[in-house]
Order: sequence, then C-alpha cells, then structure tokens
Amino acid sequence: MVEQERFETLILGSGQGGKLLAWHFGRLGQRVAVVERRWVGGSCPAVACLPSKNEIWSARVAHLAQNASQFGTVTGPVETAMAKVRSRKQGMIEREIAFHLNAYKTSGAELIMGSGRFVAPKTIEVTLNDGGTRLLTGDRVVINVGSHAAIPTIPGIEAARPLTHIEALELEYTPAHLIVLGGGYSGVEMAQAYRRFGSRVTIIEPGPRPMSREDPDVAGELQRILTAEGIRILTGAEPIRVQGRSGAQVSVAVRSASGEQQIDGTDLLVAVGRIPNTTDSGLDKAGVELDSRGFIRVNDRLQTSAPDVWAIGECAGSPQFTHVSVDDFRIVSDNMAGGSRSTGDRLIPHVVFTDPPLARVGLSESEAERQGIEVRVAKLPMSNVLRTEATDETQGFMKALVGKKDDRILGFTMIGSDAGEVMAAVQTAMLAELPYPKLRDAVIAHLTVAEGLGPLFSNLPPRSVQQHDRIKRFG
Repeated sequence: MVEQERFETLILGSGQGGKLLAWHFGRLGQRVAVVERRWVGGSCPAVACLPSKNEIWSARVAHLAQNASQFGTVTGPVETAMAKVRSRKQGMIEREIAFHLNAYKTSGAELIMGSGRFVAPKTIEVTLNDGGTRLLTGDRVVINVGSHAAIPTIPGIEAARPLTHIEALELEYTPAHLIVLGGGYSGVEMAQAYRRFGSRVTIIEPGPRPMSREDPDVAGELQRILTAEGIRILTGAEPIRVQGRSGAQVSVAVRSASGEQQIDGTDLLVAVGRIPNTTDSGLDKAGVELDSRGFIRVNDRLQTSAPDVWAIGECAGSPQFTHVSVDDFRIVSDNMAGGSRSTGDRLIPHVVFTDPPLARVGLSESEAERQGIEVRVAKLPMSNVLRTEATDETQGFMKALVGKKDDRILGFTMIGSDAGEVMAAVQTAMLAELPYPKLRDAVIAHLTVAEGLGPLFSNLPPRSVQQHDRIKRFG
C-alpha cells in the first residue's frame, strides 16, 4: 500500500499561476508540491506563448528579409530553413526548462512529474512518469490543469490527424498549402507566420469575419492586412467534411451561402478554441463542481465548491492569457493569507501578435452598445503617426472610447506597430482613473508610436458636441 504524503500546499498543474504559488510558499518555508504530467513550467514556455512568439519573430525576420529592397538593402534569394527555426525555438525552451528547475530547487518546492487525479477530498494519486505511484494530500489544494485545443466534430477530421498549435510549432518543413480552421487569435497568428515562411495559406472561418470578438472595423482592418499578404480568408464557411491526411494531402469541404466548395491543401491546422483539462481528473471525488462546459466553478476569490481548494487559470474559466494566470496567483495567495482580493475589478488587456499586432484593453464599441453604455469614439489612422512614416508601418489605426457624460477612458484598441506597448500606457491611465485630457495633453517623446495618443484623444468631440470624424495630424 502506498504511504500518504502530506503537504501544506498541493498544486495540480505547473502553469504560470501554479508555479508562482509553489515558489512563493516554498520560499516562505512551507512544504509544497506541484504535480505536472508533461511540461516543466506548464504550456506557456513549452508549447504555447513563448514558442509561438519565437517562431512568429522568425517569420517577421523572414518578411523583412524578403522586403529588404524597399529599405535600400539589396539581397539575393531568401528562403526559410524551418529546421533552423525549430532549433532556435527549442534552444529557448531548453533555457526555460533550466530556469524553472532552478526556481523549484532554490524555492524548496517539489516538482513531481506524473499524471495526477483526485481519489478523495484534497488527495491526489500520482502515476509517476518514471514508474511508480505516490499518494499526496494537501492542507490546501490548487487546481491548475489548463486546457487543450478543441478538435471539432467534422466527419473525417480525426483520421486526417490535423495539427494543433503544438504540432505546428514542431514542423521542420514549410507546408505547401496550410489550411487553418478558425480565424481567432491562434489561427491568424500562425496563418501569417507560415505565409511569411513561404506557405500558401487559407483560413476557414464559419463566422462573418475573423477575430469575431473585436469590432467589425478592427476585424476588417486585420483581414485586409492578412489578405494583402496573400492569405485567403473564407468567411461564413462551415467545414462539413475532411478527407486525406495532414502532412501529405488533405481537403476540406465547406458550405457557405454560395454553395459547397472543396479546399485542397497539404497540411491542416485546427484553431477553433480550447477545452478545459478537467475530464478524468477525479474532481467529483474531490467535491469540486464543474459548469456545463466543464470548467471548474469558482467564486470571485477563485475558491471552488470544496473547502480549502482553489482553481486558477484556464480550467477555472479565467480569460485564456498567461498574464491572467499571474493575477490569479496574486488573488489566491492574498486570500490564503487572509486577504480579500477578487477577480471583480481587474482590467484585462490582450494582444494578438500578428504584424502589426492588435491590442485592446477595456470596452470595444460592440461591448459598450450591448451593455447600454453611451460613449464618445475617436479614431486615428496609423499613417497619421509620424513614426510610421519613418518605418513604413502605416497600416492600422488607434481607437479610443470615452464616457459620453464624463472624461473617463473606457476602452482602447489599436492595430499598429508596438500596439501592446502603447496600450499599456492607456491601461495605466485607466487604472489611475485619469481623465482623457491628461493623455491628450501629455508631452510624449517624438518620434514614438505612443506620440499618436495626443492627436487620437484630440479627436474626441466635447461632451456637448456630437461625435464626428475629424482627424488631426500631429506634426
């Protein structure tokens, strides 16, 4: 019989929030264990955030090399060696693994590699990767099991063995024709990257536009940018059948308002959403309730239905961003220490790492309309920001939402160079509850992209004046 081992804090899953909790409590002298079935440090440094952005950056370098002549640099033929792209990415992952192992060692937290499932309240049985079993119990337990890519129920798709974002980052060849199912964050990022590596790319999106969570003008601008690079985007196209096998020859039959058509390609990437890793985890034996979609039910302090059990990250229904998991760590660690921090008042930004990137924080126009919030809207083309004239990055625009009856900044969206960095400045102003004139009148360094915030907010009509489209150019 396996002897039960007791820990003060027991964490199932080593994603961003979980490992931060482990290191934090380990450094405080607690006995802490983290159970991880596959990836040291979780998916972000291994198969998600860092690796994808690593390859996206390689794709940007390829794009710049291919277009070097417009900047005055004369080159010969340019070609991408995908094996080298993968090798560069893998080198980064190895460095991340070493960093994480050292962090566990120095913090005193124990990393246990194996598959864990609950067999009783606050008790996890672990089937170790190198053989054997351990039985662990925790005074406090945190569930941090993440999610995985969803595979839609389309006839023939399982036999086609499609790529997810994990396998797409392992390719050592450039697909002749990559078909991407889904026009969301991951789909458009990988589509653009592989187009720049040299693939022909087709995106199939069942909705009326890609990036459906964004305003129509934002989604439309991104679609225009991707189409200009040679990416074919089919919208309102419902996949109904898949034939062949990804990596050799594959075809997708789609139905749209114009009828049926068949898309023939060599590789198939599925990017249609994610499913929580809660199945077969024994959560019923732990007294942990799930919602109708399989996510763990939590309150605004991330507590589950079971006493002294918390859930963080994607499995708890948190927005699917690593920076949210980091904040989940703050919330749980504060509440474990007797605090009262909650998810109710946080302002969550996001960035889509296309080139140019798309960034947003706060309300979109569509969300404001759905919530019945009256706003004033200002837009500024990126071509009106002088920095972009110097760098030939004139695509995209900035958009700001401000209260109709006050000067609160309610939302900011940007497609353009350094969008994520510029957004962070607006997010800071929103967190500080600064009225928009503070940004409008700020002395921002010239030539920077953030300099565009001045003319952007200058385009807002006064509270008593109806919204208009007047654009001021900063010069």
